[in-house]
Amino acid sequence: MKPVAVFAVLGDSAASGVGDTDINGVSKGWSYYLAKNFQDPLVYVNLSRPGAKSDEVLIDQLPKAIIHQPTITAVIVGGNDALRNGFSPQHLHQNLRIIIKTLKAAGSEVLLLQLHDPTQIVPMPKTLGTVLKRRINAVNQVTQAIAAEFGSQILRTRDLEGIYERKVWHIDRMHPSKFGHQLLAHHFREILSSRWDISPITFEPITVKPKSESIKWMLRNGTPWFLKRSVDLLPAALYLIGCEYLRRIFRSNQETSAVIYYPEFVNHREAGIPEVFEARVS
Repeated sequence: MKPVAVFAVLGDSAASGVGDTDINGVSKGWSYYLAKNFQDPLVYVNLSRPGAKSDEVLIDQLPKAIIHQPTITAVIVGGNDALRNGFSPQHLHQNLRIIIKTLKAAGSEVLLLQLHDPTQIVPMPKTLGTVLKRRINAVNQVTQAIAAEFGSQILRTRDLEGIYERKVWHIDRMHPSKFGHQLLAHHFREILSSRWDISPITFEPITVKPKSESIKWMLRNGTPWFLKRSVDLLPAALYLIGCEYLRRIFRSNQETSAVIYYPEFVNHREAGIPEVFEARVS
């Protein structure tokens, strides 16, 4: 009899399955599709939570995962860190390093995910897009440095063919759709299939929703979310736009291209991670 493997998932909404909800309101997501296709005995534990930052993953989710002695652990976090004032790539790096080091010491294989470029699919003011892209690039650079240091597998989302096609994304354009989650499951399966017996991921037929239903969804779900989150996100967005304009004014004669460096486990340029523009990310 084969030993039972444990697949644990830590992180935020991208890990919890937001964008892929069944008729009962239960989120499934890419890790669900991956887990159910394991042919080896498997225990599936999803400890992620929408809105979680790296502090929560380190302090709350990680200890719960260690109790289960995970064989494979997916750690998907960083997006919410980047969306808050006071974002520090160094702090994110410190948290992730402790998380991954702890998991590796416990004997777990670790899966990481590169964040897509949100400016490719979400309409936004150009200045805000510039700042957001810089921050997301910084998150990806941290993730790549961690993956290189600990030998963890990373799914390079931006390299996937068709990743910015509309069918890949939920109506909110921030989270993968059901198809998008199944696409991620498919590519994570490719990473794991050399060591684990995992059946191919089945892509369910895509149902194109009428525009009227999309509008109803936005009124029912999107508007309340925006009003709730505008308390912190809207002031943060205005603050970041202001900082960007000041940066352009006072640093117009300075070289703006720089790389955030971590211990040289990998050449970041060769790893395909785009540059960010400030050592201290605005």
